Amino acid sequence: MRLNPFGGSRRTRQADAVVTGAGSGIGRAFAIELAQRGGRVICSDIDGDRARETVEMIDDAGGKAFDTVCDVSRMPDVAALADTAEQWFGKPADIVINNAGIGRGGTVIGDAPLSEWHQVLDVNLWGVIHGCHVFAPRMRAAGHGAIVNVASAAAFAAGPRMAAYNVSKAGVLALSETLAAELAGTGVSVTVLCPTGVKTNILEGVSLPDDAMSRWGERLLRWTERPPAPIIRGTLDAVDRGRLYVVPQVEAKLIWQSKRLLPEPYTRAAGLLERLAR
Repeated sequence: MRLNPFGGSRRTRQADAVVTGAGSGIGRAFAIELAQRGGRVICSDIDGDRARETVEMIDDAGGKAFDTVCDVSRMPDVAALADTAEQWFGKPADIVINNAGIGRGGTVIGDAPLSEWHQVLDVNLWGVIHGCHVFAPRMRAAGHGAIVNVASAAAFAAGPRMAAYNVSKAGVLALSETLAAELAGTGVSVTVLCPTGVKTNILEGVSLPDDAMSRWGERLLRWTERPPAPIIRGTLDAVDRGRLYVVPQVEAKLIWQSKRLLPEPYTRAAGLLERLAR
């Protein structure tokens, strides 16, 4: 069994990679880091100009990258992305980063429009489902590869007024755990990233219901936000070690442990804190 086609334990060295949502934030950081590790990178994004900017940054640094437009909520787009990767690489991708996502929130269940639910789930959950559905069989047939699904601490934190986002990320976590079990022993690994705040543009379009909530959200982000590069390096190092879970920040680890050890008190405390913030 070929556990590592790249030599030693460094699966991410000189790996041909596909990154969705590569036009900014976490996706751009993944693309740049993978290129720095010597791999060729397909940079896909729904915004072609942003994807091209990422490729130009990689090219300027001496790396190799190719940009393409992909709406991960559309299965034909993701299938075309996999075909494009195979044509450019001459083989299936070695690493796929299912990263593309959007943030929405600010209203409670029942007030949030169903259109918001559909929009968030179509991108954040179905986008990752499409990526796994298309790329996993190709990697399984090749006998090696790595899939990284970008979730969030929201997958287990379940904070109020972020229901659609929470559900989408919880789905990504469950999907990743299931896929990892199904791919055990095939040479293909699965890693799921669950960070708290990362400096990205994912919160574009998030609406908070009042000034108090806005101030609370701003304070929370100032406390938790981290630059993406160190988190991405840590995630790729976790891929090299074959780890399933990456919970990178201290506060994310605290939430993870609190939710597992004291689930009901944690949930009541989360609701109380949200009400106090209003």
